[in-house]
Amino acid sequence: MAGWGRMCTPPEAAPTDEDMTGAPYRATLRCIRGCAGEHSLLTAIYRCPACNDLLEVAHDLDVLRTRSAGSWMRLFDERYKRTTWPYGSAVWGKKEWVCPDVADDNIVSMDEGGTNLFWAERFGREIGLGDLWVKLCGNSHTGSFKDLGMTVLVSIVREMMQRGAAIRAVACASTGDTSASLAAYAAAGGIPAIVILPRGKVSTAQLVQPLANGATVLALDTDFDGCMAIVKRLSTEEGIYLANSMNSVRLEGQKTVGIEIVQQFDWEVPDFVIIPGGNLGNVSALGAGFDMMEALGVTARRPRIVVAQAAAANPLYRAYRNDWAFEPIQAAPTQASAIQIGNPVSIDKAVHTLRRYDGIVEQASEAELADASARADRTGMYHCPHTGVALAVLVKLRARSVIASSDRVVVISTANGLKFTDFKLGYHQSTIAGLDPRIPNTPVELPNDYDAVRGAVAAVTGH
Repeated sequence: MAGWGRMCTPPEAAPTDEDMTGAPYRATLRCIRGCAGEHSLLTAIYRCPACNDLLEVAHDLDVLRTRSAGSWMRLFDERYKRTTWPYGSAVWGKKEWVCPDVADDNIVSMDEGGTNLFWAERFGREIGLGDLWVKLCGNSHTGSFKDLGMTVLVSIVREMMQRGAAIRAVACASTGDTSASLAAYAAAGGIPAIVILPRGKVSTAQLVQPLANGATVLALDTDFDGCMAIVKRLSTEEGIYLANSMNSVRLEGQKTVGIEIVQQFDWEVPDFVIIPGGNLGNVSALGAGFDMMEALGVTARRPRIVVAQAAAANPLYRAYRNDWAFEPIQAAPTQASAIQIGNPVSIDKAVHTLRRYDGIVEQASEAELADASARADRTGMYHCPHTGVALAVLVKLRARSVIASSDRVVVISTANGLKFTDFKLGYHQSTIAGLDPRIPNTPVELPNDYDAVRGAVAAVTGH
């Protein structure tokens, strides 16, 4: 629905939603445990009716294989960041791999994806890693990677409504970024949005986003897990559609981050991908993207996936250390508020992915994540505290030689640092409780006197 390229007509080379032989591209929802049956993506269903486990999106790979791997790569490269609707979006440019069920006129897109794969040369050099990259997913419409999934979810809702589904609103529980993304895309699509937040536990910048976009914001006296319990009950009400990551259609958009990373490396796979983990839908989504590329012959190997958790909210790390035996915990406060989750709904999907990808789970303390974030900022970056968790874990794994100096590593930065100015300022002003910053940087206050300024400059430059 965004204006870019809206009046353009598809080029002759652009495919329809059918393959070369005329068979339709097709995707359905299936149980992750293999229960019989499949469900339309255009159905408000989030769990398997037989076993109550989560669902996942399954594509008809046989039909997709009628186009060669090279042909898919050329097609995606031709579409990438162009203006032909809706393919300029780095999500919808891979529509056949994501959601072929939605008509182009029902797509709600804000040109998501296509974010910078930043060569973190200076930070990498400091830790003995010459091939370090940071995928800046926060350089997006609402400032987080959640836009990749929300464009798919809201587009599916519009398609369902156009076909007569009685959807009154879309709803989510959030620690900030999900609510911002849902509110923006729902507003663009003309759909009422309800967001449920833990009161006082999201940044001001995150809170103002859904307010500005006209969502109904409910701030509850609980944490994210409490909000999630409420919204799951709410989604059983007729006409309330669930927008959290336990809804598998959202993960179809989020899986494109892995595909895009490989595309930006000219279709080469990195050795490691490190991603912050909270509710853990992003972990299985990342694996799904790599799975699809391998299944269709686009890639021939897999990266190792590393999940970074805050030590204050580390149920996956505890499971990893205990032969994957998971128990929910009460998450403690952390500066990485978006991953302050003790009972992640996508735990089973995440464990399944990590087992297949020789996965690693590591944690970072508050001091480690804050110092890593500040250290990276000193090399030109500026990102969220959740990315600080991932960078701190990177430093640990490099120090232990789990990651070799020759490895190509991608850290996924999940949100823009401008959403977390309170965290940044608190670090440099030494006002974060229980935290003793290692490299704070504060303004030097001086009188309006040239000699005083000259003396301060000399203290820095040595002249």
